[in-house]
Amino acid sequence: MSSPAQPDVPIWTTVQELLEADDRVTPQLQGFLSLAVPAGVMAATLYLEVPNDLTAAQINKRLRLPIMEALSHIGDEVTSYRTVVNHELAEQPTAPIAVADFGRQEQVRIESPMEQAPAPMRHESRLNPKYTFDNFVIGQSNRFAHAAAVAVAEAPAKAYNPLFIYGDSGLGKTHLLHAIGDYAQSLYAGVKVRYVSSEEFTNDFINSIANNRGAAFQARYRDVDILLIDDIQFLQGRAETQEAFFHTFNTLHDHNKQVVITSDVAPKHLTGFEDRMRSRFEWGLITDVQAPDLETRIAILRKKAQSEALHIPDEVLEYIATVVSSNIRELEGALIRVSAFASLNRSALDISLAQTVLRDIVDTAEDNVISPTDIITATAQYFKLTVDDLYGSSRSQQIATARQIAMYLCRER
Repeated sequence: MSSPAQPDVPIWTTVQELLEADDRVTPQLQGFLSLAVPAGVMAATLYLEVPNDLTAAQINKRLRLPIMEALSHIGDEVTSYRTVVNHELAEQPTAPIAVADFGRQEQVRIESPMEQAPAPMRHESRLNPKYTFDNFVIGQSNRFAHAAAVAVAEAPAKAYNPLFIYGDSGLGKTHLLHAIGDYAQSLYAGVKVRYVSSEEFTNDFINSIANNRGAAFQARYRDVDILLIDDIQFLQGRAETQEAFFHTFNTLHDHNKQVVITSDVAPKHLTGFEDRMRSRFEWGLITDVQAPDLETRIAILRKKAQSEALHIPDEVLEYIATVVSSNIRELEGALIRVSAFASLNRSALDISLAQTVLRDIVDTAEDNVISPTDIITATAQYFKLTVDDLYGSSRSQQIATARQIAMYLCRER
């Protein structure tokens, strides 16, 4: 089979030239780079097609930093890249790749004591392999948090320490935590990562007291390079557990170990915590994740459908993204719900079916809509006026103030 003509993407040629002179890019990694085919540049992103998931993983993890540095060196025309698996490329003849010993992870140029230890088992770190940077959908609502998470994984305890990510439930905070651990383990051989929820931390602490195993508890959480703790707000009011975490945090920070924390609110709004604890959360970088916009929600659904091998029409994806707007878990759950209903009933998957399946979600959303009439009635009650007073022509200060507030709330609803 003859190879099709590759699109002319000069910037990728320049990147390859820079990577050839980069000591971090070994012959083995150069072999993976040779399999990448530039598809083009769109929205300041270079798109690369690769023949399989292994090549995508090597380029996204072990080569991410060299490629990003090369793009930055070239200029600001292209600021990022993405890989797309195209299995048709696997059918095309390619040059042989110099394969190294995969049983031994190569040394990276960054010197770190992390690299001296044997590679940890994933079950010890408690990371979920489903949550990686590769399948995290980036949008305006989470772009800064994602960039901070990548920076922390690439340079633990050097970029931002601690990193504090906050936002409502179901917006991707836990995904970012696991992705940090996954990416760091791919970059540094032997890095010790531990993910734990605040509930698990509390239970471990209680069990260590009950079983007189305090030393084991301290070793579990202090003998790590990266500690990822989820939902810190659940330590609220647990004084002894907070004290244990306070000393754990201090030990890690003093020994240049990375701490990443998530919460549903910013540090200054955490209740039931001592000031000394909240102030430590603010030592590093604080970033938030917000509810995704419509375009990001559609992209999330496409990514989910692709990972689950679901064939969902675009108009159905757009409808689901429109009616489920605040929570990514609910968004993905709605997609699975619609797909499962169509599959089990052997029905055509179209908008009418999606409307039927998600009827209860739509009805709930409509019940939660606040109408101008609701606002005017509530404002009148608050100021001990009647609705007629607000609609009337009186310009007394009390009525005028209430009327202006009602108008403002109607505009901002």
